[in-house]
Amino acid sequence: MIRTWKITKDKAEEIKLPDKSSLDAITRQLPDGYYSTFRTYDGCTRVIGLTAHLRRLPEVDASSLRRNLLSLLEPYHLGETRVRVMLTKQGELHVSIEPLKLLAREIYENGVRVKTTSISRNDPRVKSTAFIGASNDERKHIAQLGIFEALLVKNGRILEGMTSNFFYIVDNALYTARNDILLGITRTMVIRAARGRGVGVGYRPLKLDQLSAVKEAFITSSSRGIVPVVQIDDIKVGRGRVGQTTTLLMKAYGEYVLKHAEKI
Repeated sequence: MIRTWKITKDKAEEIKLPDKSSLDAITRQLPDGYYSTFRTYDGCTRVIGLTAHLRRLPEVDASSLRRNLLSLLEPYHLGETRVRVMLTKQGELHVSIEPLKLLAREIYENGVRVKTTSISRNDPRVKSTAFIGASNDERKHIAQLGIFEALLVKNGRILEGMTSNFFYIVDNALYTARNDILLGITRTMVIRAARGRGVGVGYRPLKLDQLSAVKEAFITSSSRGIVPVVQIDDIKVGRGRVGQTTTLLMKAYGEYVLKHAEKI
């Protein structure tokens, strides 16, 4: 069950909303603003890149928010959670928490199918709640098709996922877009983990007419980590199965998280 609180100074007051089916449903019932979503580690005591997540909320007292998070997460300490912090443009701060539901192991072992879409963010650098509402129809559409994620395309180039960042491998080099995207926290951590394993990283979006040359691909997000992609639209990625470099980076990222996750 998802619970939501309104945070005022050092006080957290739980609020009741009609639709508590998902974090996105919660977000759509609140006024437009800014948000960030992350998962916890070590019994709800640590978060990867927490400082960077909280910077997405303009002028929020990070120390006060951390104290509230620790208090709200305490009842969940026997497991892990997925947390969304939201700041409305009027300055109201909300926190929603749900027990973490990990993806099935088969998803990481077998990879997922994704599709391209022309949906775009008004301001890619801002984590705006308005995009959640604007992309809702596309989210429902891909769910009906059994597609895991939609990739945002601009001028014939794949930039990022609707809820993730996108990486691909061509000629044994790892690439990701750098401009016109949301600079995801996990994206940064994956780049660091890749370099730590001697994998070079280049910055350029993938042209649609280069899809057949891609050997491996994956998407990244805070709650899901690295998710291998084995098909984009009707084109198989490489041999249509999880590649060696992706497998290496999944392990490297897991080790990086255990070492670098911040205490709340």
